[in-house]
Amino acid sequence: MNRKSKFRLSFMAICTLLLAFSLTSCISFDVGNSGYERPTKGNTYRQMYEEDPVVMLIMPPINNSANVDAKDFFYSTLSVPIADAGYYVLPPYLTLETLQRESAYDAELFLDKDLSKFREIFGADVAVFTVIKSWNKSMLDYTVTVKIDYIFRSTKTNETLYKKSGNVIVDSSLEVTDSDSFLGFLINVVASSISTAVTDFVDMAVKCNNKALADIPRGKYSGRYGQDKNDSPGSNTVTINIPEK
Repeated sequence: MNRKSKFRLSFMAICTLLLAFSLTSCISFDVGNSGYERPTKGNTYRQMYEEDPVVMLIMPPINNSANVDAKDFFYSTLSVPIADAGYYVLPPYLTLETLQRESAYDAELFLDKDLSKFREIFGADVAVFTVIKSWNKSMLDYTVTVKIDYIFRSTKTNETLYKKSGNVIVDSSLEVTDSDSFLGFLINVVASSISTAVTDFVDMAVKCNNKALADIPRGKYSGRYGQDKNDSPGSNTVTINIPEK
């Protein structure tokens, strides 16, 4: 075999080795990708499923908005979606009286503190905290916004088991007549202002609750209890845009 033939064989051998290495790398990469864990409610809310809570205590909302009445408005809307998810919700107004009597009405004092006392006094597995970040009507752009954080904390471990942010944005502007004329413009401004003023905050809060709590793991009183672990979880922040036109 001459030198030229030997060179050709060596070159082919090197190419074969490189091709084999390339294929091996691709196969390894694919195997690695196959180990990717798809996000599910089971792994996203793992602690919630592990603790398997039954009794929920709704804490008084923490009002960081400029609306002084927001706390009372919102408190009345929380129990239904949580109960519908399969949990026993301690009677809100009875527990509220106890919380007020025990100087625990200001939930912000307990948001990052030990919650074992609530387990001892109420038998609650989870304390449900809500933070009202916005509860406003704007007459400048005719929008109404409600922004709320939902935080479910274990009274056993003090860990956060479930957390969501919900935003409801209502565009209440109206065009009831041709706005090309100044008179038409004024009529639309008045109509939009009235529409904004009469927007029902409670109805908005209900919509926000339903959307934000839609993928909470089902409790023992739900028909889907233990069957929703493989469902896809929702996003950490849910937004509802409502064009009221």
